[in-house]
Amino acid sequence: MLRANELEIAANVPPSGCTPEAAQQYTRWLATHHYENFNVVSWLLPKELHQHFYNLYAYCRWADDLGDEIPEAARALELLDWWEQELSSCYEGNPSHPVFVALRETVVAKDIPKQPFRDLLRAFRQDQAVKRYETWDAVLDYCVYSANPVGRLVLYLCGYRDEERQRLSDATCTALQLANFWQDVARDLEKGRIYIPLDLAAAHGLKESADLFKEDLGGVSTEECMAILLLTRYFDMLKEIGSRSNTIMLPHAPVTTRVR
Repeated sequence: MLRANELEIAANVPPSGCTPEAAQQYTRWLATHHYENFNVVSWLLPKELHQHFYNLYAYCRWADDLGDEIPEAARALELLDWWEQELSSCYEGNPSHPVFVALRETVVAKDIPKQPFRDLLRAFRQDQAVKRYETWDAVLDYCVYSANPVGRLVLYLCGYRDEERQRLSDATCTALQLANFWQDVARDLEKGRIYIPLDLAAAHGLKESADLFKEDLGGVSTEECMAILLLTRYFDMLKEIGSRSNTIMLPHAPVTTRVR
């Protein structure tokens, strides 16, 4: 159970067991007031889907913040377990938390299975224990749980359940997650996490340290020369990362033409 003032987004949440109207008002408020680098709902989305997207976003936002904004890993895991219990109650027809009161309307209306919601929680739990990824495949495996479920949930909201669209969606969501990693290297490092595969970094002459990557450069004597060399290696690595990410995304771009 969440303690008072433990999570910022809980400040405006209605009481447990509130009406569906109050719950939906909260999820709508959260989706339109919480900072994101994207619009949760755009004018291109059919109006009848707006509230469903707000409800889905609220679940994901809460789960993400429980994993990211709670400083102690043990407490974060405890709260993620609580969140999964609330999810189970929602699927049993007895939602209590306002987010799940709202989400219940969505999962029933759109016949959404429970597994994608649970997969997201697996990723947030993994974040509490795994701070480094040794290989590219390990990062991609993380994306299976951190990103791909969101695309599948969106497909369910839009009425699609076929394997082909899910496959295309998985590739798209993985590529977007990778792009997010590469733009948030400094931010993730502040939380003690590095998603750049360490073997790939090592192949470019970089290794992990408290300031991300640093190398004993031997004969290079000045700080300026060291910085230039490190940046050259770092950007060479990012080029390879970008190329690998594109090989995931570009062949599956047709997903954008398969959802209307």
